[in-house]
Amino acid sequence: MNVVRRKIACVVGTRPECIKMAPVITGLQMASFCDVLVINTGQHRNLSRQALILFGLQSNVDLDVMSVDQSLADLSARILTKLDALLAETHPDLLLVQGDTTSAYISALSAFYRRIPVGHVEAGLRTHDLRKPFPEEFNRVATSLMSTIHFAPTESAKANLLREGVPEGAIHVTGNTVIDALLAVAEMDHACDFPTRPNRRLILVTAHRRENFGNPIHEICRALRELHDRFPDVEFVYPVHPNPNIREPVTAHLSGLERIHLVPPADARDARRN
Repeated sequence: MNVVRRKIACVVGTRPECIKMAPVITGLQMASFCDVLVINTGQHRNLSRQALILFGLQSNVDLDVMSVDQSLADLSARILTKLDALLAETHPDLLLVQGDTTSAYISALSAFYRRIPVGHVEAGLRTHDLRKPFPEEFNRVATSLMSTIHFAPTESAKANLLREGVPEGAIHVTGNTVIDALLAVAEMDHACDFPTRPNRRLILVTAHRRENFGNPIHEICRALRELHDRFPDVEFVYPVHPNPNIREPVTAHLSGLERIHLVPPADARDARRN
């Protein structure tokens, strides 16, 4: 008997998406019922490619939409235009997106316009305030409206979807795929260079969301500087996002401090400690 193989497109664009979608893509590539098309929008050009490589993956198509200091409007327009042309050519049976990024929302919208079913990985997370986080809360709510299948990480996420009128049969509680990614990375052998001296505590810092642009990132940096001065037994490792709205104020406030290490964006292995 001939088995009909379905074509499933998996869209990523940022490093977190790549990390959380890696277990899904790997599982689908091992399955006998489908062919997998991995699409990288390139919203985070180098960071997304780096993350895919970590898990032994690569995209079949790279839309390469990133531009310097890109606005949400420009980014959205480029993804929609380029992805629409690709979907018209390939027409997958299902398009999977993850989370709450602009790549996820616009990719779902593109598939919706083409009447291609959408599966939403990490569906149902809510703050119930469209301004927090911005624009992520809107992205995930809007993506849910366009999705056919909802892969909720928790029972509470499922409850959110049910309250919004999503049929229970369309929701599947799967757990969070980032745990699968974490377990995969934990098996890799990779050294950590921090802390630089014995008996020092270590704090890993990340602060890159769009809502931190402007005064919030300056406040975060002032707080980190105060903590550095108050606690001489603590080192800080801060992989600084390349976006100039983050990189420039962080560098201005924190470079040159003895125990604050501003390092380039790290791949997932660099978060491990021996």
